[in-house]
Amino acid sequence: MLGKSKSNTTTSTVETQTAKIGTIIGPGAVFKGDITAPEAIRIDGSLTGNCECKGNLILGTEGQIKGNIKAQNVILSGKVVGDVDSSGKLELLSTGKLSGNITARSLVIDEDAFFDGRCAMVTNHAAALEIEEEEPEESAKEDGKASADKY
Repeated sequence: MLGKSKSNTTTSTVETQTAKIGTIIGPGAVFKGDITAPEAIRIDGSLTGNCECKGNLILGTEGQIKGNIKAQNVILSGKVVGDVDSSGKLELLSTGKLSGNITARSLVIDEDAFFDGRCAMVTNHAAALEIEEEEPEESAKEDGKASADKY
């Protein structure tokens, strides 16, 4: 009985993940033009144009994109020529090839993946700036002066 409930749970999880993909460009399909979607997109064919979605973007191993990508999370197994802007996590898998700039909150590049471009990590800018503005040498000097004044 326990085995049956586990398999049902696994099946429903897989079905739920598949149901979240709202747009699919299948293998061999060629799409020319910009595409915008409110949900996740999976591309296994060829896209020439910009791609923007509020959900996740998954590029299959045979997938190709010539244009810029903007999505929440991006998983690249295929080839991209263009910039990628991910508000969450960008994963460049071992079969992935990216020629363009990256802007992402989190970045994972597998061994054997190809990346040619620049990367800008976007996190909590306020916290990063506070760290840079602090000068430990000045605070140490002030502590030394205070100690000397006491004696």
